[in-house]
Amino acid sequence: MARVAVIGGGISGLGTALLLGRRGHPVTLFEQDTRQAAKDPDGDFFDWHRPRVPQAVQPHSLLAPVRTVLLDEAPDVYADLLARGAREYHDFDWFDAHPPHRAGDEDLVTLRTRRIVLEAALTSAVRREPGVEVRRGLRVDDLAFAPAPTPASAPTLAPAPTPGRDGVPRVTGVRVGTETHRADLVVDTTGRRSPVPRWLTAAGCRPPVVESHRTGIAYLCRWYRLRPDGPRDPGRVKTGSAAAFALGGVFPSDNDTFAVSMVLATGDPSRGALTDPGVFEAAARRFPACAAWLDLDPEPCSDVLAMAGLDNRWTSLADDAGPVVTGLINAGDSLVHTNPTFGHGVALGLLAARHVALHADEIAADPVGYHAWTVQALRPWFDTQVTSDRTAGLRLADSAPLSDRRAAALATCAFDDPVVMRARAQARHLVCPPKEAYGTDEIERHLTAWLADHPDFEPRYDGPTRDQWDALLPA
Repeated sequence: MARVAVIGGGISGLGTALLLGRRGHPVTLFEQDTRQAAKDPDGDFFDWHRPRVPQAVQPHSLLAPVRTVLLDEAPDVYADLLARGAREYHDFDWFDAHPPHRAGDEDLVTLRTRRIVLEAALTSAVRREPGVEVRRGLRVDDLAFAPAPTPASAPTLAPAPTPGRDGVPRVTGVRVGTETHRADLVVDTTGRRSPVPRWLTAAGCRPPVVESHRTGIAYLCRWYRLRPDGPRDPGRVKTGSAAAFALGGVFPSDNDTFAVSMVLATGDPSRGALTDPGVFEAAARRFPACAAWLDLDPEPCSDVLAMAGLDNRWTSLADDAGPVVTGLINAGDSLVHTNPTFGHGVALGLLAARHVALHADEIAADPVGYHAWTVQALRPWFDTQVTSDRTAGLRLADSAPLSDRRAAALATCAFDDPVVMRARAQARHLVCPPKEAYGTDEIERHLTAWLADHPDFEPRYDGPTRDQWDALLPA
């Protein structure tokens, strides 16, 4: 069994450590924050200042891979997650009755919960896992490397460690202050601001291959709670609405909480004004999805929370010549960080955690297979996000009209036709890419029939016009 050091105690780090420990690998998890998620989701969520994790207070929808990985590998964690208030929502729940079952339909389930609830369930499970040691309040300062082989002519005072594969430097552990913690495999899950690429280049390794795309998209959200004696359900209403220059949406969550979220271009002149709660709510009410939930008279739970400066980033520890280092891999946001419009982050992180746990010994010996798997299994979703954000960023910045009638019809038709909703769900839940999900003869037949029943359909926004929006803003 490989001895593993995991750097970073977020969801990807906790998930990786837990799944490795349950497969018999001795694991040490290093997390510099002394605080950890506990039994008080509101206290942890609203009062824990986490500047290194700005997404922690933003709304989440946990996609199907989160549920399937947990059910397969840690069903007790999944049960705990539901006990803490997370709720299942199947994409077919939109309809009065689910359509005839097809294989795979059972997995098209979103978990509606705040991120902190999943983090608390994983933290609790890791504490119970005998093979996992958690060292909180300790910051990893650097990596430890195997020394270069001693030349034959030089005196040897001690046996030299085995050199890395093909002369590639090999990581043999991590350094915490003056202490070196030895490991057969180090997993970097420190997130999108990972220091590991800097450590590698400082040590003389070939630099990691980083591909980064700035999104130009900003997020603002505010959290609410349904009142115990008030209305509970807005009825059958979509959770998303759109204007030419902004998106508005609602994220139903755990324990009677929900978030109202708005997305717009980072350069939009209204962005600063929207941090005022009164302006934010007035603007949100211009989107039908948000207005339906705000009409329930919920209790506000937070200020307006902003997040921007995001990019889509792929960081590979392998180049055309192969791995730049052995004994070390990255996972979670350290590997693939995506803009959260599709909600891919947690799902991709747990998929990587499961793969690492299943193949830890092989990866410790040689990471080339892991790097190939990430390109095959995770990279397509990164590329999908980059393409989508490029289009969305330009549209929001330019307030462009909707012009793709077929794409708009597919989006609308899905809420009338379960067959098209299934394709939408498959693309959304990382079952297959959008082109594959929508590009079937069956979908074409259903879309053609729907358009025949709606001959006057034209793409349109259901959100406010720019004049209506600007009228809400202070002079």
